Amino acid sequence: MKLSPFYLVTLLGLATAAQERFSYDGYKVYSVTINSIQEAELLDVFSYDQRFDFWSKHRIVGKPIDVMISPSGQDEFESTLNYHNIKFEVMINNFEEKVQAQYNRLKSRARVDSGDVSFTEYMRHDEINAYLRRLEADYPNVVTTEVIGKSFEGRDLLIIKISSGGSDKPTIFADAGIHAREWIAPSTALYVINQLVEVPENSYLYENVDWVFIPVANPDGYEYTHDVERMWRKTRSTGTICFGADPNRNFGYHWGASGSSTWQCSDIYAGHRAFSEVETQALRDYLSAHSHHISLYVAIHSYGNWVLYPWSYADLLPDNADELQTVGMLYNDAVNEYNGNSYIVGNSAALLGTTAGCSDDYARGGLDIKLSYTLELPGGSTDGFDPPESDILWIVEEAWVGFKAWHGYVESSSANSSK
Repeated sequence: MKLSPFYLVTLLGLATAAQERFSYDGYKVYSVTINSIQEAELLDVFSYDQRFDFWSKHRIVGKPIDVMISPSGQDEFESTLNYHNIKFEVMINNFEEKVQAQYNRLKSRARVDSGDVSFTEYMRHDEINAYLRRLEADYPNVVTTEVIGKSFEGRDLLIIKISSGGSDKPTIFADAGIHAREWIAPSTALYVINQLVEVPENSYLYENVDWVFIPVANPDGYEYTHDVERMWRKTRSTGTICFGADPNRNFGYHWGASGSSTWQCSDIYAGHRAFSEVETQALRDYLSAHSHHISLYVAIHSYGNWVLYPWSYADLLPDNADELQTVGMLYNDAVNEYNGNSYIVGNSAALLGTTAGCSDDYARGGLDIKLSYTLELPGGSTDGFDPPESDILWIVEEAWVGFKAWHGYVESSSANSSK
């Protein structure tokens, strides 16, 4: 059917309007210090209101909680906190200024040459996939890549496997970028990949243990945060009134039980059913097919210096909680010895509150992967999800130290079990 010029203009106008950059003008970021679980629960009520975007959420007395609030919600928020004598400060007075500065840097940066990698800037999805494919071409005896599916908008969901060959070896599996706005997570996955493959003295790390990564598990959302809405979190699937679902509420283990939303426009919308999103379906299918080899599953997120383990859906502990705590502490101890930084290690629901439908719960409960974690990387101080490009390297180097500690445990556990 041939469209009239009027309809063509209208459609083009809608497409253009849909891609106009979202403005955060007047949005403020607050830092709130809680002194009791009751105060944390009071703040939690706001998390179901679209005007409030909780950058961090937990139940640790004395540790600040960061929340971005649209102009229409600020008076209500401040009044509530003042009434209950809860201390707060304005951390960012106008978030749009920070976003605009970042977009200006993005527009002026040169493209990363195809096949190269950078840890001084945030790479785009096509640049990341080009790097993975170049590694496969240059190191065919070590690296294989596989497209495990397509995103809603048709982008490749590309995994990379690093192995010396053979079969039945324990595997460390890590996904990153499942929450679109957490740009430091893909950078971290890339750095671990880079160190494993391109630094010869690290080859011992894949002699007895295989590694598998998907550096960008939500590429549509990731690209959308670069082009349109910096704080977008979800996928970009089409809903009836709003786009996307939170992929880390969409996994099919106690899906929808608590800590998620049935409202399409919510940042924590769980989807209309478990595994409604093609991205989580692809991860489910790959993990299910290979779970008998996966000894350690890690979901790389940001931010907050946490090493979290199941359960997330309820304030309960899995039967191997002691081992999970011990292995989680290996990450913290290695990082602490390396640069003095510390991570809080513990049960997700106890520390952050319940969040059903998370990938780590699915890995542990749905697939019986004994060691399953969510790693929350350091944030960017007052920049939250936006560590400046100058901070990328130290953050990813720190994570590399922690991953090596985890490798040591996986390797030694496998060796002991085979005796």
